[in-house]
Amino acid sequence: MVEVTPQQKKWVLFAIVAVLSLAADQATKIWARAALPVQNFHDPAKTCVVPDDIVARKCNGVAVPVIDNFWDWRLSMNPGSAFGLFSSQGFARVMLSLVGIAAVVGMLWMLRKSRSDQKVLHWALALVAGGAVGNLVDRIYYGVVTDFVLWHYHAKEWPVFNVADVVLVIGVGLMFIDIQKESRREKALKAGRESKAKAAGLIKVFGRK
Repeated sequence: MVEVTPQQKKWVLFAIVAVLSLAADQATKIWARAALPVQNFHDPAKTCVVPDDIVARKCNGVAVPVIDNFWDWRLSMNPGSAFGLFSSQGFARVMLSLVGIAAVVGMLWMLRKSRSDQKVLHWALALVAGGAVGNLVDRIYYGVVTDFVLWHYHAKEWPVFNVADVVLVIGVGLMFIDIQKESRREKALKAGRESKAKAAGLIKVFGRK
């Protein structure tokens, strides 16, 4: 049996988490485009072509309540980035596609540089990569990103989002946790080095006779 080294394990973890995140995102988007209702602005009896007619603003998604006044499914096509930001379609498609590709390359580079014991960072990088690729697939194939999760409090709405946005946010949050852990680790290592140096007489302890 071939033994998997700790360095190889982080790549296996990254691949599994990234692929599962991507699969969950794309599966839910396929469901949303096929199952969620849409309506023609001018003639409700006319059939809408998804996503073209939504992008052209001939049709819009119809809200399907999950939790009344708080959570709906509502199909939306977003030409911008996560949560509807930067929604200028022509500019966004090119620039955000490049950003998505750069993000994935960056995640792979960070994974390569990471230590095998940085488990939180490995999860973070995999989630960010999976989410970035999920939205990148939509942007390249359709020119827009499929969103369908609507959180709101009565009439006040949070921008519509998708599974890729969720895993991206979780991934970035885990990155901040890793940064805090690494900061504490560096402080502990520095304190340990100073303690050893003092014990060896390499650092003079002031205030002692």
